[in-house]
Amino acid sequence: MSDPEPCRMKHTEDPEEQRDPMEVKEESEELSEVEEDHHVKPGGKPLNCSKTKNTFLKKRRAKKSFTCTQCGKSLTSKPSLERHMMIHTGEKPFSSNLNVHMRVHTGEKPFSCDQCGKTFLCASNLKSHLTVHTKEKPHSCSVCGKSFSLLQYLHRHEKTHTGVREYMCFECEKTFTKADGLKLHQRIHTGEKPYKCSHCDKRFSRSAHLKRHEMNHTGEKPHTCDQCGKSFAFKSDLKLHMRVHTREKPHSCSVCGKSFSVLQYLHKHEKTHTGVREYMCLECEKTFTTADNLKQHQRIHTGEKPYKCSHCDKRFSQSAHLKTHEMIHNGEKPYKCSHCDKRFSQSSSLKTHERIHSREKLNTCDQCGKSFSIKANLNLHMKIHAVEKPHHLSLRSR
Repeated sequence: MSDPEPCRMKHTEDPEEQRDPMEVKEESEELSEVEEDHHVKPGGKPLNCSKTKNTFLKKRRAKKSFTCTQCGKSLTSKPSLERHMMIHTGEKPFSSNLNVHMRVHTGEKPFSCDQCGKTFLCASNLKSHLTVHTKEKPHSCSVCGKSFSLLQYLHRHEKTHTGVREYMCFECEKTFTKADGLKLHQRIHTGEKPYKCSHCDKRFSRSAHLKRHEMNHTGEKPHTCDQCGKSFAFKSDLKLHMRVHTREKPHSCSVCGKSFSVLQYLHKHEKTHTGVREYMCLECEKTFTTADNLKQHQRIHTGEKPYKCSHCDKRFSQSAHLKTHEMIHNGEKPYKCSHCDKRFSQSSSLKTHERIHSREKLNTCDQCGKSFSIKANLNLHMKIHAVEKPHHLSLRSR
């Protein structure tokens, strides 16, 4: 057998490598017993839980006497070492793990949540999910006090304080705090897209991206705004939408002070100050600040209109244009004027309308100084200056 490939990891001093599940379980059970023994009795002096835990871990890890000949990792028992060696040999003898894995292909999810009906591949995933309903967050960060529903989320968070990023991509040397993060990143280089849509041929590098995409086919939108009734596929989208009603804009530009409701809008805006436009159309050499803007622009050349109205045969090159168009069919007008009861299908239309109430006139003619609340009205006015009037000129000459 050839020497196994070394772990793809950027080592720091005494790195916390991938822990063997059996070892983690043993350590967790013994630690629970230690905490039970040191439970504070009524009237007793409280003990330092963190100190007790650290003392226990130091003693237990000092007992490690079984060392891996491949990577030098030390383990506390021979079975733990044998299990660890399978990482290097590639041996996978457990049929029970295979049975669980096969559910990925069959789509079987036998474990169902009795609160919301969501189904899962295995019982442990269901158990983790239930903390969403109980709001239980028993794992707290000792540095900042932030709480988490799962221990693995706490461990991931703690690395933000230590700055340890021990997993490194050998292609571009980018580092990550988790092996999973590295694995997902490497798909950028390999082009691997293991998740295929069951409705079309589109493929994705991440399961979350597939899930979001498939909602386009199913039309599922479980999250509804209690202000206007608009529905969304994801809770995060609803949260962003709520800022339309609250007018909250938490992201401010450090150069000009302009505020934005969404962070990506701020990043896009910041490029107007730097002048960086790194994305260029090869057809007409027009440049753009984002890859998305370039992609949308290229549809002018290709004629591609991938977004079709579900009510009529009209098609659009941008999803935003389809969204605006469909409001004609469903009569949806989510934007309400704060001064009167008038409603609008677009936020820009509401903004323009509200200038009637504020009497704000931002559009000024550079020829005569007359101001207008709407730019379209200024454009119409400018034609007065552009068009010659020979009849009036002839009267003046008499």
